[in-house]
Amino acid sequence: MKPRHKRAALIAGGLAALSLAAYFVLNAFQSNLVFFFTPTDVATGAAPKDRVFRVGGMVKTGTVKRDNLTVSFVVTDNARDVPVSYTGILPDLFREGKGVVAQGKLGEQGQFVASEVLAKHDENYMPPEAQAAMDQAKAKQTIKTLK
Repeated sequence: MKPRHKRAALIAGGLAALSLAAYFVLNAFQSNLVFFFTPTDVATGAAPKDRVFRVGGMVKTGTVKRDNLTVSFVVTDNARDVPVSYTGILPDLFREGKGVVAQGKLGEQGQFVASEVLAKHDENYMPPEAQAAMDQAKAKQTIKTLK
């Protein structure tokens, strides 16, 4: 084999290895990617039915029901509501009327089955996506009220 052919084979092998590595990295990134949706997005069908995603908003007052370690509550953006079910220990800062982000999948009958629940860490913080959704829902509600 001539040196020119060896060099071409080495370059082709290097490109194949690089392509394979890029494929594995992108595949791992895609499977671990989690998107955020508002309750309005979930109610309108914009959220995926078979993938893990996050839903965020406020815990609707009077909706928290506990049964041993299973907790059900409603997340709202003041325009639409999403019922959430979670089995596990909730964060200490989880309260009615406070901000929450839940990660999980949509179950049957539109119930969101959470695998993780995150509560805001102080009185002034809310995830930017949740705050924007709350502001947008409040603006829509104000427009409807004015009509």
